[in-house]
Amino acid sequence: MSEMLKVEEIFGSKVFGLGTMRQRLPIEAYTEVTTVMEKGGELSLKTADIVAKAMKEWAIEKGATHYSHWFQPMTGITAEKHDSFIKPIEDGKISMEFKGKELIKGEGDGSSFPSGGLRATFEARGYTAWDPTSYAFIKDGTLCIPTAFCSYDGSTLDKKTPLLRSMAELDKQSRRLLKLFGKDVKKVTSTVGAEQEYFLIDKNLYQKRKDLIFCNRTLFGAKPPKGQELEDHYYGAIKPRIVNFMKDLDEQLWKLGIPSKTKHNEVAPCQHEMAPVFTTTNLAADQNQLTMEIMKKVARRHGLLCLLHEKPFEGVNGSGKHNNWSIATDKGENLFSPGKTPMENAQFLLFLTAVIKAVDENQDLLRCIVASAGNDHRLG
Repeated sequence: MSEMLKVEEIFGSKVFGLGTMRQRLPIEAYTEVTTVMEKGGELSLKTADIVAKAMKEWAIEKGATHYSHWFQPMTGITAEKHDSFIKPIEDGKISMEFKGKELIKGEGDGSSFPSGGLRATFEARGYTAWDPTSYAFIKDGTLCIPTAFCSYDGSTLDKKTPLLRSMAELDKQSRRLLKLFGKDVKKVTSTVGAEQEYFLIDKNLYQKRKDLIFCNRTLFGAKPPKGQELEDHYYGAIKPRIVNFMKDLDEQLWKLGIPSKTKHNEVAPCQHEMAPVFTTTNLAADQNQLTMEIMKKVARRHGLLCLLHEKPFEGVNGSGKHNNWSIATDKGENLFSPGKTPMENAQFLLFLTAVIKAVDENQDLLRCIVASAGNDHRLG
């Protein structure tokens, strides 16, 4: 990475964000898109065609040849099917095309994705629907369009759809409560700053460990002379090889519009952390999936392997993902801010107790949501 890197110039350079839309879309189309982003609803096919054309031209200028509906099935990772922009025309030539209907909706084989028992595997079709609240981006020469994933009858097959629905309900109920305090706000949004811990292991050492290769975690080994007592590592000076990795990682994340803010050594040997600036929950979730993928790719370039396994067993270190979660109004008010006199702050107390009550009454649902092999080892 160049020492003369200008972060302001590269930040979001691979993202079809609001700034790029403002430059490339007619004012009527831009207004309709932002209205749908803020209030929901459907985009007209005419506007979708305009957006798709502008998105395609921008992506081709950035070196993209394909597009993909990027979604999050119930596998814990993202999924993508790549289609090129090419369309055969006369004389054996091709044109580069991308239509609004291809932007808005996709259809693919969803038979092998988990469905929670909703359907048999021979009911193959899965449908993706563009999520305009999360910006399209370019990755590995492909225009990636964040989408929701569902079955023919509308049953949820992904993790984005329930999140979007919960955010809509949170907005509705929060605005209802705020009216009791005489506040008429247009929108209430949940926000997350998802810190990401990770391990970096030398590739040659990694290849000698079958447990790391097969399970991406430590399953055996001798107890170290110093464990959590590694005060020389936690927040300690970062070694040059890791500094180079972190610089490269920051540059890749910044290009994708991910506001990587903080980096430091964590408490365990070979463990580190990256923390971004908080953003809306939907966008933060998408960006965290991208962050984990980019971390692994960048690590390989530096002769390292990046491990992201959660904290599995007592006495064995793992990586956390701290969700700094809050709720904010469109006017910038943090609804969990206690103020200087929290015991007299009725609004703060109401929202706080509402969340406590929701967690208490729906703990079975929360437990189901986090159920996975790794978490069940740890929580079970």
